[in-house]
Amino acid sequence: MTLTPLELTRPASVTDAFLRRLVARVPGSSGTTWKLTEVYTGDTLAELPQSTPADIEQAFAVAREAQRAWAATPLKQRLAVFKRAHTLFVDRARAVADLIQAESGKNRRMAIEETCDPAMVMSHYLRRAAKLLAPTRRGGPVPLLTTSTEIRQPKGVVGIIAPWNFPFATGISDAIPALMAGNAVVLKPDNKTALSPLYGIELLEEAGLPKGLFQVVCGEGPDVGPTLIDHADYVMFTGSTATGRVIGERAGRNLIGCCLELGGKNPMIVLEDADLAEAAQGAVFGAFGNTGQICMHIERIYLPESRYDEFAKAFVAKALALDVRAAYDFGPDMGSLVSVDHMHRVKAHVDDAVAKGATVLCGGKPRPDLGPAFFEPTILEGVTKDMLCGVTETFGPVVALHKYGTVDEAVALANDTDYGLNASVWGRDLDAARAVAARLESGNVNINDILATAYAAKGTPSGGVKSSGVGARHGDQGLLKYTDVQNMALLKKQVMGPRPGQTYEKYVEGMLSGLKMMRRFRIR
Repeated sequence: MTLTPLELTRPASVTDAFLRRLVARVPGSSGTTWKLTEVYTGDTLAELPQSTPADIEQAFAVAREAQRAWAATPLKQRLAVFKRAHTLFVDRARAVADLIQAESGKNRRMAIEETCDPAMVMSHYLRRAAKLLAPTRRGGPVPLLTTSTEIRQPKGVVGIIAPWNFPFATGISDAIPALMAGNAVVLKPDNKTALSPLYGIELLEEAGLPKGLFQVVCGEGPDVGPTLIDHADYVMFTGSTATGRVIGERAGRNLIGCCLELGGKNPMIVLEDADLAEAAQGAVFGAFGNTGQICMHIERIYLPESRYDEFAKAFVAKALALDVRAAYDFGPDMGSLVSVDHMHRVKAHVDDAVAKGATVLCGGKPRPDLGPAFFEPTILEGVTKDMLCGVTETFGPVVALHKYGTVDEAVALANDTDYGLNASVWGRDLDAARAVAARLESGNVNINDILATAYAAKGTPSGGVKSSGVGARHGDQGLLKYTDVQNMALLKKQVMGPRPGQTYEKYVEGMLSGLKMMRRFRIR
C-alpha cells in the first residue's frame, strides 16, 4: 500500500469565516463549546456551541411554530422548495465534499458520493410525495351510503439523531421526506461532524425552506438526547444498537414512534462459481470503503474451501495495493478513521483477535505517520466467536476470512449473529445466488454487489432485522412513517340500526344476510 507522509493544505472553500457562519446556527446559551477538528491533522476547525436543555426546548418551540404554517402550505409549494434545492445540492457538491472530508477524514470518493444521497432522495420523493400524501377514498361498511377517507397528517416536529460516519447523507436525507410531509425537524448531528449538515440546512433555506423550520442542536448524546426525545413527535435515529435500545425505550414511554437503523456484522458469501476477480474487488470496497465505517459494510467473508487460497491471495494483494493517505483530491483509495478514540477501538479489536490466535494476513497497525487516526487495511483469518471482532461490530477497515464446506454451512454461519442489516452473495448462477440470498436473515441482501445497489434503490425500503433496527428509510414507508393517518368517515343516511317499528332480531337477520351478499359479490 502507498503510505505518504502528511503534507496537506485545507480546501480554499473551508474558510474560518464560513465555518463561523455555520456554527452560529447552533444554540449554546451556556457558552460551552466543542473543539471540532480536522481529522487529517488534528487542528481545530471550529468551536461548536453545546446546547443546553433550555436551548433544545426553545428550538422545538420555534420549530413547532414554523411547522404550523408549513403544514398549511399547499404541497405543490412545499415540493417546489426541493426542486430548487436539488439544483443547489448538485451545484455545491464539491464544497460539501470539502466539509465532509475535513470533519470526517474520509477519502474524496466517499465524500462526493455522500453528497449525492440527498439529491437522490429528493428526486425520488418529488415523484412519489403527491401520490403518497393525497387523500385516499375507500369504501365504508354500508355500500353506497358510507365512505372512509385515509388522510395523511404530518406528525409535527421530528427529532433526527444523525451519526458521524455519513453526517450529510443521514442528517439531510432523513429530514427531506419529513419536511415534504409537512413536518418541522430538530436535528442533532454528532459533534465531530456537524459542519456538513449545517451547510445542508443553509442550502435548503437558500432554496426557500422557511427559516425556523429546520433546527439544529449539538452536544453529547446523554446530554442532548433525553430532552430531544421528550419534545419530539417522532424520532429517527442511526447509530449503535446499544444507543438505539435506549432511544426506543424512551420513545415508547412517550408513546411516540421511532425508526432505528442500528449496527451490523455483515456477511459476504462467495459461492463456488463466483468470478473471484470481481468478488475480491467488491470485497475491497465492502471492507475498506469509508475506512470500514459504513453500517452496511462487510466484516465477515465466507469462502468455499476449494477457492479459499485463491481468493485470499487476490484479496490481500488488492488490499496491499491501496493508496492510503490524507488528501483533498481523488488520489487516495482510503482515508482516516474519524477520531483517535475510534482508532484505539479498532486497534483493540485487532489486538484482542491476535492475542487469542487470529492471524494477520495484512495490515493490523495504526499509522500515526499519516495522521492521528489512520489505521491500515487489515485482513484476518482464524477469527472465532470468543474474540471481540468475531461477534461485535468493529466499524473499521478490518475483515475476517472464513472457510465453509457446504452452502448450508455458509448460510448458517452468516446467520449466526444478533445482527441483520446487510449481506452480500456472489455467484455466476443468479438463480442459485437468489436462493442463498433468500435464506439470509438480513434487511438488505445484495447479489454480486456489496451495498450500493440496495441502498441506492430509493424506491425500496432499507432497514435492519434482529438487533439491526426497527423500521426503514426509503420506499413509500420512508415518507409515510413521518405521518399520522386520519380516518375521515362519512355516513350519508342513518341506516346503522333498526328502522322504526323493526325488531332488533329482524335487523340482525338483514345485517347477516347483507354480509353474505357482500362476500358473494365482493363488495367492500
